[in-house]
Amino acid sequence: MGTEHSKNEGRRSMFFLRKGPKLPAWEDALLSGKEPKSLLKRGLRYVSLSLIMKGMTSTPDFLWGLPEVQKLNLSRNQLVVIPPSLGKLDRLVVLNLGGNRLKCLPKEIGLLRNLKVLFVNMNCLTEVPAELSLCRKLEVLSLSHNCISQLPLNFTDLTSLRKLNLSNNHFVHIPLCIFALRSLDFLHLGSNRLESIAESVQYLVNLQIFIVENNNIRTLPRSLCFITALELLNLDYNAIQTLPDDLYLLRRLPRIAWNPMDKGLHIAHNPLSRPLPEVIEGGLDVLFNYLREKKEHN
Repeated sequence: MGTEHSKNEGRRSMFFLRKGPKLPAWEDALLSGKEPKSLLKRGLRYVSLSLIMKGMTSTPDFLWGLPEVQKLNLSRNQLVVIPPSLGKLDRLVVLNLGGNRLKCLPKEIGLLRNLKVLFVNMNCLTEVPAELSLCRKLEVLSLSHNCISQLPLNFTDLTSLRKLNLSNNHFVHIPLCIFALRSLDFLHLGSNRLESIAESVQYLVNLQIFIVENNNIRTLPRSLCFITALELLNLDYNAIQTLPDDLYLLRRLPRIAWNPMDKGLHIAHNPLSRPLPEVIEGGLDVLFNYLREKKEHN
């Protein structure tokens, strides 16, 4: 009797276990028998937490109880919302939210005053919160592959920003606030809807890499030629017919470049008027000499 009673109790226990709420696979894998702090990796410089490709549709609550995290990777999940609790992680230096389904960022992101690197690429953003400009230490920002068409005016406060990727968005004009970011050395605006480049681009005096490939740019401003720090200028796949005579001032461009990763002048796949296509075949020195002589004769 005792043995039979034990078997029945066992069956009932199994029944209730099966009926209980099932944890999401990613949460079960992460916290089954573990403390949240055990997921942290303590390096020489940073305390980091990586939850990349965990199939998450929402952020785990335990995350906001780990204020010591400095590097957080939530990329390549299925997150739709980042809650206001993000502001509790005010020691964050690096935050990767790339490859999710985010339509917006919480205004509490402005509480991350130590943030230096932020990736929100490959999401569904249509705008950027003005509060992001409170992250004055931000040096690297990627907002590529979203649906953004404008930036908040106070973006000018990000004076430490050095690298900005806005490629694959919906920009028709380069936002004026960008021209106030004098520390920029990398600016990627490829695959947008740009039709022109404003003369104000000359204020980006430290720019070394400028990519505006795959737009609808027809003419180049003369002021572009005064950014003498440029080492890579990618103008491929536009509607450019002529080049400014002062382009020869960009002496740090080493060559006519064909490989996307190479430094130099990228000018392929444009309807350049003759004799520019033939001149370019001779290399960058030949092109610069042609433009210099053309200017002298005008």
